Amino acid sequence: MKVKMSMINRELRTSGWIFMLLNNTFTEIRIRLFAGLTRKFLRGKTDKSLDCSEKWILRDDNSQMRICIFKSKELSGKVPGILWMHGGGYGMGVPEQSIGIAKAFSKKKQCVMIAPDYRLSVDAPFPAALDDCYTALLWMKNNAESLGINDNQIFIGGDSAGGGLAAALSLYARDKNEVNIAFQMPLYPMLDDRMQTESATENNAPIWNSKSNYFAWKLYLGELFGKANVPEYAAPARATNYANLPPTATFVGDLEPFRDETILYVENLRKAGVKVRFRVYEGCYHAFEQVCPKAEISKDAIEFITSEYAFAVENYFAEQTV
Repeated sequence: MKVKMSMINRELRTSGWIFMLLNNTFTEIRIRLFAGLTRKFLRGKTDKSLDCSEKWILRDDNSQMRICIFKSKELSGKVPGILWMHGGGYGMGVPEQSIGIAKAFSKKKQCVMIAPDYRLSVDAPFPAALDDCYTALLWMKNNAESLGINDNQIFIGGDSAGGGLAAALSLYARDKNEVNIAFQMPLYPMLDDRMQTESATENNAPIWNSKSNYFAWKLYLGELFGKANVPEYAAPARATNYANLPPTATFVGDLEPFRDETILYVENLRKAGVKVRFRVYEGCYHAFEQVCPKAEISKDAIEFITSEYAFAVENYFAEQTV
């Protein structure tokens, strides 16, 4: 899908032009470079409007994983817990980049957000990231009381690759039957390694394009890349059973590579009887609401997802049975 500058929303156009001018394709080398830069400059970031802390928890192999905890200040009773996975093509990013969405959710309804510093593909391919996210999910469930979390309102979400991890985690948690997830928010999720949809083919949009997608999947899947037997927990678009997944809210821009796979994912959820609230934003490229947060269309997207979160707080519950 060829994207012309005239197709981009006017408020997003200048930023999009700058990214394209600077060559916004993430090759393997650039993914590794940006992984290091985000760790160096974003790690340890906090926000005065939230109670921000970090903790180290144990993986099954007794190695340690860092998690960030972003809590609404002065919690009034037990609140929903949100496990949020950051984006970055599975190969870049740190949990601190999710502070903005934590603030947005907290303004709507109080919450405790757990953001795992999952292993990136530049350090370890699939299933490392998924294993880390599931470890964090179990830890959140088992420590709900001390965290101030209502354990029948465990929510998950993420953006981009984090959205892909959220979708994969929903499948994995359903099949493991150890944690019941009440609601998920996989925003413009990275779901399909095959990259054969119209929007994922020859997409030259700003921020994330088809070439970036190719290199990111190659790093994430490792020896599985290009194989026919890629597990659905690695690429959730390969799932065949969408039954009994949690109620879902998501959005996607209509110019980005993940448009079609997100639409198909939503359709499959609905066919399986899952409640879904979904929007496609016209003239928008990948992660537009983060790149241009002051644009009216970005404000609308944030208002949409935070309102859906607030609705979920009042309506979606999943009792823990194990």
